Amino acid sequence: MLSERMQSVLNNQIRIEAESSQIYLAMASWAELKGLEGVSQFMYGQSDEERQHMLKFFKYINERGGHAKVSELSGPALEFGSIKEMFETLFKHEIFVSQSINELVHISLEEKDYATHNFLQWYVAEQIEEEAQARTILDKINLIGDDKGGLYLFDNDIKQLTVVSSVAPTAP
Repeated sequence: MLSERMQSVLNNQIRIEAESSQIYLAMASWAELKGLEGVSQFMYGQSDEERQHMLKFFKYINERGGHAKVSELSGPALEFGSIKEMFETLFKHEIFVSQSINELVHISLEEKDYATHNFLQWYVAEQIEEEAQARTILDKINLIGDDKGGLYLFDNDIKQLTVVSSVAPTAP
């Protein structure tokens, strides 16, 4: 059974994950309008992934006897000055999400809610991967600079981008 405090902070994380999905969706639309098919495709996929993260929280809260709630969302930015600015915004947002997950872990330990602590470990590892991916993309964009040919190649390459984090499970 979830405490009221734990239920409240987990419901707040549902909102954060839903807003993350919306942020990626807005970025997908912006990239699509700029002719960046690969970036757009990548962002649409990330938006779907964030929605799945939200749904995991939803199911968990309800399974533990709480009440998962849908809340009002803040609208994301719809315009970005450049592809670099967009990915910098994304990276900062992923750091914010990591901080939020870390706070949930801290609260779960304070509450001695070891089931929730265990549940959250997946998100801790996921955020390490999300930050590493955003950092890798920013590094590539910084290498490109203002080179239009480089941006064209990056847009094509991002379709196959895979970043293996230090916490990724290894094959047996």
